[in-house]
Amino acid sequence: MMTARERLNQFFSSSPIYAKKSLGQNFLISDQAIEKMIKKLISTQCQNIVEIGPGPGALTDIILELKLNYQAIELDKEFANYWLEKNVTIHNQDALQFDWTPITALEKCVLISNLPYQISSSIVIDRSTDEKLLSYMILMFQKEVAQKIRASSGSSDFSLLSLIAQTFWTIETLHDLGPRDFLPAPKVSSRVLFFRSKPNGIKDKKKYLGFCKSAFRQKRKLLKSNLLPYTQLSEEALVSIFQELGLKATARAEELSVETFVNLYHKLGFI
Repeated sequence: MMTARERLNQFFSSSPIYAKKSLGQNFLISDQAIEKMIKKLISTQCQNIVEIGPGPGALTDIILELKLNYQAIELDKEFANYWLEKNVTIHNQDALQFDWTPITALEKCVLISNLPYQISSSIVIDRSTDEKLLSYMILMFQKEVAQKIRASSGSSDFSLLSLIAQTFWTIETLHDLGPRDFLPAPKVSSRVLFFRSKPNGIKDKKKYLGFCKSAFRQKRKLLKSNLLPYTQLSEEALVSIFQELGLKATARAEELSVETFVNLYHKLGFI
């Protein structure tokens, strides 16, 4: 049985397709990472699978063997045509512009991807604020971004990305990878995260995103200063709500836990 590296070398030796730096293409060749991602995929028991950027198929070939309901989003026209010729359901579109409504409407669905680094944060924000969430996500990130996603409140890494991700998902680390686990090799290390959707009581996710963006609008400012224009409350009224939640008037956004953010959002009368 060939390794992932051998399969990739065979693919490129017999195909005119090549890796495009402009699309952030670094192809996965770690057999260990592939095995862990596929095992986690199987453990979800979901029948509907969506992959962003299947490329030459390090994950795709194995997923297709599982005989599940598979479809993919591939921006690279050459790779999209490659999979179309294999009768795979493929959307030759940008995942950030794609209409996810038909996919999120599926009963249970997993998103799996060795994400291009330049779209990874946006994908997490966008998929977290869909009207209906996917059931699970298994995603590859630059390690630094993965650390920010899982950062604890109070730490310097806690950010808008951390808050949004942790509001809507339970997240665990699956695997760490080095540059040599990809071809061509990136200059950074990577990490695979597993996301499981969780209830949170937020009905209007876009409004919650706007609220959180306001909170982190200027990180050096106090939270109340960032939120005043958004809430249109007087400073006295906002500080009073802070006090009800046990918050100081001098609190900053990165100091609040995810739970406190959600409570503050509801306390301000938002749903």
